[in-house]
Amino acid sequence: MENIFTHEYFMKKALNEAHIAFEKGEIPVGVVVVVNDKVIARGHNLTEMLTDVTAHAEMQAITAAANFLGGKYLTGCTLYVTLEPCQMCAGALYWSQVSKVVYGAADDHRGYRAMGGKLHPKTEVVTGVMAEECSSLMKTFFQQRRR
Repeated sequence: MENIFTHEYFMKKALNEAHIAFEKGEIPVGVVVVVNDKVIARGHNLTEMLTDVTAHAEMQAITAAANFLGGKYLTGCTLYVTLEPCQMCAGALYWSQVSKVVYGAADDHRGYRAMGGKLHPKTEVVTGVMAEECSSLMKTFFQQRRR
């Protein structure tokens, strides 16, 4: 039997979160945290609604996942996010010791790689999963904002 729980399967769930952010007028970034093929946390940007620059999707999901697990470390977890994490989120992911980060669209200007941020040395990174779909949503959002 074929495993349906692929990176694309979970990235679609993260994209659903990004669409929720889009509808709220937030920058459309979405996240899910997965352990043993089960989504244990989800999040999307809430910076505008909460008037909080730290209310990124990843930060929301890290907190929710830690609450679900009853501890601060996300070892054994995979975080799926539609956009490459920023330096701040990379720092939080570093301290959470998340086992894997899978992201869709690269952020060549504000992503953690461009800004010199780092993830935990044991964190595996998978890039470019559904990159076109993730990037397209972001482009549409900013095109609408510029009108």
